[in-house]
Amino acid sequence: MDGVGSFGAGRSGSTIDPITFAKQPQTILRVLSWIFSLVVFASIVNEGYVNMGSERLHCIFNKNTDACNYGVFVGLVGLLACSFFFLLDYKFSSISSVKDRKKAVMLEIGFSGFWTFLYFVSFCFLANQWSRTRAEELPLNQGADAARAAIAFSFFSIITWAGLTVRAVQKYLLGTDMTLFTTEHMDGGAPTQPYPSNSPGGGGTTIETTETYQSPPFTENNAAPTYQVPIY
Repeated sequence: MDGVGSFGAGRSGSTIDPITFAKQPQTILRVLSWIFSLVVFASIVNEGYVNMGSERLHCIFNKNTDACNYGVFVGLVGLLACSFFFLLDYKFSSISSVKDRKKAVMLEIGFSGFWTFLYFVSFCFLANQWSRTRAEELPLNQGADAARAAIAFSFFSIITWAGLTVRAVQKYLLGTDMTLFTTEHMDGGAPTQPYPSNSPGGGGTTIETTETYQSPPFTENNAAPTYQVPIY
């Protein structure tokens, strides 16, 4: 990028280096959060329900359907959110309006912080229900590995989403470098040249000419008027 500009990004329209983007801490945390959410979601969907001698499937977390549904919800929405914010991070420098950048950063702060809390609830909820699950409820220890994976990666997701929240707050605190943006950028418009050039070719430096006028301090017209007495 062309240096730090509005909310930690470069100048509007600057070229993005994919390798540099991939090495950024925020990108690494985003990818890890995507993987962890996928594990939580897939573990419960694939092996989170068991059939114990009947046609009805039961949740492996103490037969509590709410626990499985909550884990699936948090994992799936977290998976989609990571994909959305990943694209937003990649396109962030192309956003010309400072106001739009600020809204994007505030959205990321709010969502990341909220999802950190939801994953904390998920970890506590699933761990509590798993501790209450009896061995006889899971014949041949069926689904035990999936349950432990969902609990473990819910905990790991707390760390990664908290890290994303911190990074978003740091980006917000950077504020905006007003030297990189004109008034038109604030409104989302394209910058214009405030002072047109006076050169014949339309380029180069501006040549300013001034006309000076100096009135002589004393002239004959400034002499006192004379009065001639008429003769009768």
